[in-house]
Amino acid sequence: MRQNFIKISKVANDLGITKQTLWRWKWNGDINFHKIGSLNYIDSNTYNNLLGKKEKKIERVVIYCRVSSSVNKTNLETQCKRVKQYCIINGYSIHKIIKEYGSGLNDDRKQLIKLLKEQDFTKLVIEHKDRLSRSGFNYIKTLLEFNNIEIEVINNSTDDEENIIQDFISIITSYCARIYGKRRSKRKTEQIIHELKSN
Repeated sequence: MRQNFIKISKVANDLGITKQTLWRWKWNGDINFHKIGSLNYIDSNTYNNLLGKKEKKIERVVIYCRVSSSVNKTNLETQCKRVKQYCIINGYSIHKIIKEYGSGLNDDRKQLIKLLKEQDFTKLVIEHKDRLSRSGFNYIKTLLEFNNIEIEVINNSTDDEENIIQDFISIITSYCARIYGKRRSKRKTEQIIHELKSN
């Protein structure tokens, strides 16, 4: 009986992926496990099919789009439209589209954190690196690559000036709040920005 089943550790090794990826495919309903005793196996038919598709993977693409604030709602929709069109042209199977408002320097973006926790996808597509993070992009990339998830950046050029200015203001606001307290931070932020423009 066991001759027709292969341990998931061997399957993962032969496919060049992690066991976590196999579990994720199982949770998504893409493959089934067979429990024999205390161990999990994959039947030989599934194994051969996966081996035949090696490195093609069962593609689940997530699009992540972000703008600095809700004032830029139109820009967010336009950004998502461009990325979606790119995915369609490249024949990607779009699993879901994540839209978020927030500074690229904010490390507490709810949608992004949820996405990184769930990791129910094989490829993350973004328009610019800055849409994912203004800093720490390589940390996120390394984390996802460890779990066999690829990040695809459509455009590696510098992002638009308006968003950079918004993030710069976010930095000033954050540090002013730490130094002067929340009450005085707004006034101090406005003062610093005014002085920078004057110079």
